[in-house]
Amino acid sequence: MSAYLIVRAQVAPEDREAFDHWYQTEHLPDAHAAFKSITAQRGWVEDNPSLHVAIYAFSDVAEAQTIANGSPQITELIAEFDRVWQDRVHRTREVVGVVQSLQR
Repeated sequence: MSAYLIVRAQVAPEDREAFDHWYQTEHLPDAHAAFKSITAQRGWVEDNPSLHVAIYAFSDVAEAQTIANGSPQITELIAEFDRVWQDRVHRTREVVGVVQSLQR
C-alpha cells in the first residue's frame, strides 16, 4: 500500500506570508523533485493558522522511510530550510502507511 511523508511546520504569524511564498515557489517543487514523490501537496490547518502541513505521497512505506530517515535528499533540503528559516520554524516529520483506502 501507499505511504505519506507528512511534515508539519509551526510558523509565526509574522513569517507566514514569506514562508508561504518560499514554500510554494521553492521548497515544495524542490522536495517533490528530490524525493521523486508521486505527489506533493501542502496547506494550512484551518483551525490553527500557524500550522503548515506538507504531504508527499510514495508507492510504499519503505520508499517513504528511505527518504525520511536521513537520506541525502532530505538532508540537503533540511540544510536549506534551516539556512533560510534558522530556528524560527519548528517542524516534525512522520511516515504514515496507508492500511485502507476508500474512494467515491
